Amino acid sequence: MSGTLPATYVKGFHDEEKVRRMEYRKLGKTGLEVSKISFGGGALCANYGFDLEEGIKTVHEALKSGINYVDTAPWYGQGRSEEVLGQALKDVPRESYYIATKVARYELDYEHMFDFSAKKTRESVEKSLKLLGLNYVDVIQIHDIEFAKNLDIVLNETLPTLEALVKEGKARYIGVSAYPLSVLKECLSRAPGRFDTVLTYCRYTLTDETLLEYLDFFKSQNLGIISAAAHGLGLLTNAGPQPWHPATDEQKALGRKAAAICLERGVELGKLALYYSMKLGEVGTFLTGMQTRQLLQINLAAFEQGLTDKEQEVLLYLTKNVLTKPFNWEGIELARYWAAINNK
Repeated sequence: MSGTLPATYVKGFHDEEKVRRMEYRKLGKTGLEVSKISFGGGALCANYGFDLEEGIKTVHEALKSGINYVDTAPWYGQGRSEEVLGQALKDVPRESYYIATKVARYELDYEHMFDFSAKKTRESVEKSLKLLGLNYVDVIQIHDIEFAKNLDIVLNETLPTLEALVKEGKARYIGVSAYPLSVLKECLSRAPGRFDTVLTYCRYTLTDETLLEYLDFFKSQNLGIISAAAHGLGLLTNAGPQPWHPATDEQKALGRKAAAICLERGVELGKLALYYSMKLGEVGTFLTGMQTRQLLQINLAAFEQGLTDKEQEVLLYLTKNVLTKPFNWEGIELARYWAAINNK
């Protein structure tokens, strides 16, 4: 609901008028009331091209505007995203935001990319807290579980370690993330009641609505649902995806075609993509990466004002003529990973 002030509101810090305009939703059984748009810290590192001072100003402006949920991970810039957030948050009242980080995905080289062990999980959370300059995080999530050799290690090592850290007061809630929704469902089914949130990305966008098939299951588990990357990890933006994007060349070409049409008509594809995704009522929050105040303003405009007639027209044109067939890149990154590991 919008109009009322959330529990995270801090007089003298927030822009009250903007906070009242923001919509807040319950994040499943956590009971946290989170802003409909949340801040994706994945962009606060070199992965998306990045200026430190601008990044910090963007975090401050996002929080003051009523965004109260921030997501990061050790994987984003190999600790850089958490470090930047630590710098940005040191002047910010701790009660004004909820923050989530992750464990299990770490280094760029395939051999050290994933580690689901109990030992590494505990070390990672301690390191994240140090980088963030915090005593606790609100949500600790297991990152990209589809890369685990099997789910046994996730359920027998990673999860119990996180449960112990919650008991110690270093985190409040536990979440899980992956790209393939079938893997999320299997993991959640094998550990009923032990997870509080589920993060799915690029699964309710202009090119993929697979999330719809899993909503009833997630809701039956009373999970807070976080839908991330409405922009398809940059694929659905005028600037286009970074070189590391896992989509096929054919899929990237479709993204470029859509972006070219938007550029020609003076419209930002990313704004259309976010607006389209945010129609989904059952999701707790829509997590989106933003490393500049300009991107923040585009995202807030998509939420507050919706689309202009011209933008609506272009969106309709794209769905009817360009992005007509759903597609995803499930399995591509996974195949690359296992090929590299098995060739060692």
